[in-house]
Amino acid sequence: MADPGARQRASRAVERLRLAEASLSRRRQTACGPSENARAAMRFILERADLTETVTPRAVAAHLGVSAAAVTGILDKLHAGGMITFHTNPDDRRSKLIVPFDRSADADDIDPLTANIRDASDELPPEVADAVAEFIERITRSVDSECR
Repeated sequence: MADPGARQRASRAVERLRLAEASLSRRRQTACGPSENARAAMRFILERADLTETVTPRAVAAHLGVSAAAVTGILDKLHAGGMITFHTNPDDRRSKLIVPFDRSADADDIDPLTANIRDASDELPPEVADAVAEFIERITRSVDSECR
């Protein structure tokens, strides 16, 4: 069993992470480029394009867990920023497909924080990585169940 000091340090570290993420989210909404949802949408679009899968606004909305109206605003901003373009869906002419405008863009360039987290994770010994992953999953479930 971990000593109380170690458990307290882990709890405080998670709280500092939550505060840092809230602060980052606020900064991204004002002065730091695309919003968190726009970054997540762009990453999703690039990953699907790499798998040669088509992407529709409905798929982006489902992935982000936002409404069709919200995703329209996000996609309009990405389009205005030259990051995506739209093609008519050949299977359903009423809908459109989302295509990355510049396929030389790396998803890690869209969200370098994810690349930094991946690099830090690569330095963990496997048994530590497993314990950290399990702990973070428990925290994630707690956060996801809050206010539901």
